[in-house]
Amino acid sequence: MEQTAFDDPAYRAAAVDLLGVLAYGELTAFERMAEDAKLAPTLDDKAELAALATTEFGHFQRLRDRLVQLGVDPMDAMRPFVTPLDAFHDHTAPSDWLEGLVKAYVGDGLANDFYREIASFVDAGTRALVLDVFADSGQAEFVVDRVRAAIDEDPKLGGRLALWGRRLVGEALSQAQRIAADRDPLAALLAGSVDRPGLDLAAIGRMFTRLTEAHTARMTALGLQA
Repeated sequence: MEQTAFDDPAYRAAAVDLLGVLAYGELTAFERMAEDAKLAPTLDDKAELAALATTEFGHFQRLRDRLVQLGVDPMDAMRPFVTPLDAFHDHTAPSDWLEGLVKAYVGDGLANDFYREIASFVDAGTRALVLDVFADSGQAEFVVDRVRAAIDEDPKLGGRLALWGRRLVGEALSQAQRIAADRDPLAALLAGSVDRPGLDLAAIGRMFTRLTEAHTARMTALGLQA
């Protein structure tokens, strides 16, 4: 079944695009978490974030290996996404440790939800890999614990971090939509074909409702107004 799917050049290009954007996303997540660890207020926090960064790199390796398995150069697959993803991260650079945690949980979380939605249109093997890579590896518990503790200590932080979270969701949605629209194979995957149904307007509406609800749940978990 999977081999039949990859025999279709249009499908293959879409799957490679999906794996490429996710691989570069995980590579940059590793890089950002390792950098943010320098801002950690305690040694324990530094060690925890470094461990999460290592997990992100492991995810990158699995996606890279899948591309190699498909006979694709991982660097070639990631290259189209370097400029848009780097621009997003430059535009949403956190000013402190707490903003970095909220970005990792809220901003990255929403982008990951969007790519999970796309993964529902790919073959079973690729879909299973994507869902496994995005399974929570302890990041949520760590971030929620640290952010809630900081707000309990200084309630005024709540307003600033809530505004930051709202900005992140707007930027993350725009970035994900722009990437999907700019890459014809991904756009075609969402639109569907004769033998692979895609999203109609109603389905797109339901997808964005799910994305918004998941974002609201994350903000609530942090003790922030969405």
